Amino acid sequence: MKITDIKTFPVWIGTRNQMLVKIETDEGIYGWGESGVSGRELAVQGAVQHYREFLLGQDPMQRGRMWQEMYRSQYFEGGRVLTGAISAIDIALYDIVGKKLGVPVYELLGGKQRDWVPTFASGNGKNTEELVAMGQSLWDAGYKAFRLSVDYEAEEDENLYEPREMIAKTAVALNAAREALGPEPVIGIDFHHRLSVAEASSFCNKLRPDTLDFLEEPIRDETPEAYIELRKMTNIPFALGEEFASKWQFLPYIEKGLTNFARIDVCNVGGITEAMKVAGWCEAHYIDLMPHNPLGPICVAATSHMAMAVPNFSWLEIRESPGEDNNFYDPKFFPVQPKIEPGKVTVLDQPGLGIEVDEDALTEPFRFSEPPHLHRNDGSYTNW
Repeated sequence: MKITDIKTFPVWIGTRNQMLVKIETDEGIYGWGESGVSGRELAVQGAVQHYREFLLGQDPMQRGRMWQEMYRSQYFEGGRVLTGAISAIDIALYDIVGKKLGVPVYELLGGKQRDWVPTFASGNGKNTEELVAMGQSLWDAGYKAFRLSVDYEAEEDENLYEPREMIAKTAVALNAAREALGPEPVIGIDFHHRLSVAEASSFCNKLRPDTLDFLEEPIRDETPEAYIELRKMTNIPFALGEEFASKWQFLPYIEKGLTNFARIDVCNVGGITEAMKVAGWCEAHYIDLMPHNPLGPICVAATSHMAMAVPNFSWLEIRESPGEDNNFYDPKFFPVQPKIEPGKVTVLDQPGLGIEVDEDALTEPFRFSEPPHLHRNDGSYTNW
């Protein structure tokens, strides 16, 4: 079997672009993959086109060797754009291999370790009352774990973000949510790396000891030493890693005990091949996977197959919760996909990823779009 074509589809689906990749073979077997470098999809498309030039004619069964060739074939190794492209290609290759062998992808990874994949949802509110109500609605819907966030947009300027004002407002709301919901729900928050070490520490100090079960991405990840300092200041478990583009970026956070949940992104880290290596490393350090999964059904499927096959797993992020209508999983585009219910994903027991894409429906062209460019009251820019 040989690769005959690699096609890219940076297309608008629901409320965002999705960067899809299709690999075709001379046996008529094809595979689908997805890249997770949101907001810079055209850069990933260019990287895939570079890789296509030397992947055509190769045997898709040799996915591990091709991963090494893609990663090591340029002087400037790695980086999120390149590993985002490698991720999409790698996932599509797993889809092909599963179909060729007639088995679900999880069988290629060691077989089932669970019957379905636990998930967590996300919800927000403009104030304490809305946040408590959102937490209750997620719990009532069947989610045992969820993130809660206070909306950061100011009415007069949706791009205004003042960290000190927000951490005070958020701490009050989260304490109230825990008080109202009781000890059973798993509650976390994602700060989207918007804080400094001092701000993150102040936030943690404003919380009841039992309020949070995890704190996600409070500060940026480029400097592990900053997380070492923050780790000394709080005992709240950290959930980190959604921005990591290789096992090497995970290295200090695993080896130094800086993350308690690995927020691995299969569509960014280098695909299933690289994700399974990180998963084994995390297992050796008693760290559960808590995958980042903000994309479409291909990402859901690929991540769920990995989740089915590893022992150290907590919850998969899912973008479907009460009041949310993003259409990321629109069956018009994805007529066959994993079954999503509140609190769980069930993988289809069919060869490959268990995903089908209606290629003819991918007609909404790429749209240039930007996430919020946040600034503070003094006009300086901060992280989104």
